[in-house]
Amino acid sequence: MSTRLDGRVALVTGGSRGLGEAVADKLGENGATVAVNYVANVDRAQAVVEHIRGRGGTAVAFQADIRDEQQINQMVADIEHNLGAIDILVPNATGPQPFIGIEEMTWQDCMDQLEFFVKSPLLLAKAVVPGMKKRKYGRIVNIGSEVFDKGVPRFANYVSAKGAQLGLTRSWAMELASSQITVNQVSPGWIPTDRHADDAQEKKDAYAASVPLGHMGKPMDVGEAVAFFASDAAKFITGQNLSVNGGNSW
Repeated sequence: MSTRLDGRVALVTGGSRGLGEAVADKLGENGATVAVNYVANVDRAQAVVEHIRGRGGTAVAFQADIRDEQQINQMVADIEHNLGAIDILVPNATGPQPFIGIEEMTWQDCMDQLEFFVKSPLLLAKAVVPGMKKRKYGRIVNIGSEVFDKGVPRFANYVSAKGAQLGLTRSWAMELASSQITVNQVSPGWIPTDRHADDAQEKKDAYAASVPLGHMGKPMDVGEAVAFFASDAAKFITGQNLSVNGGNSW
C-alpha cells in the first residue's frame, strides 16, 4: 500500500521549526499540499515552504496562535479558501517546557502545557472534523512523547499533559471511526532540534547510551512515522501510539 499523499491537504501546526518542520517536509515530499502554521517567525515558516516547493511540492505558510479559537477558525477558513479542505491534521505546536519540582509547581504550570496538548488539538479538531465527517475521510496525527511512559522527574507539568493528550487520541479514535477518520499518535524520544541547541553534549551522550539502538533519533524519523499514519497504508489503524525512540519505551 502506497504512502503517497497526492491530492491531500495537510495542516501542520508549529511547522516552521523542529519536529514540525520535518513533518511538513515529509508530507510535502509524499505529495500532500502543506499548510505550514507558525505563530511569530514568518521567515522560518517561509523557508520551510520554499524548501518544499524547491523539491516540486506545494506549501503555503499560515499564521495563527493555536491556543486562540478565533485565530484557528480564521486560519482554517484561509487554508480551505486557498488550498482546499483539510484532510490531514497534525497538531504539533508546543511552547516552553520547563522542569519544575512539586514544591515549586503551580496549577498554571500545568495549564500552560494543557493549552498546547489538549486545548489546541480540541480547537483544531472542532474546526476541521465537520468537513472530514462530510467527506468520510480524515487523518489526525498527534505528536506525543516518551515522557509519559518514562515518568521523567520534575517534569509532571509536561508529562501529565502528554498523558491527557494520549487519552484524547484514543477517545477521538473511537468517536470518529464510524466517519472513517483515523486518530493516532507518534511519540518521539529525545530528538535534538534547535530547541536543544544549548543542552549539554554530555546529557545527550548519556541519553543516547541508554537507548537500546544506541543513538538518538533524527527529526525525519518522526516525519516518516507521521506520513505513514497520514497515508492509505494506515487506513485500518486508529487509536494507536507509536513510540519513535529506538526501543526506549513501548
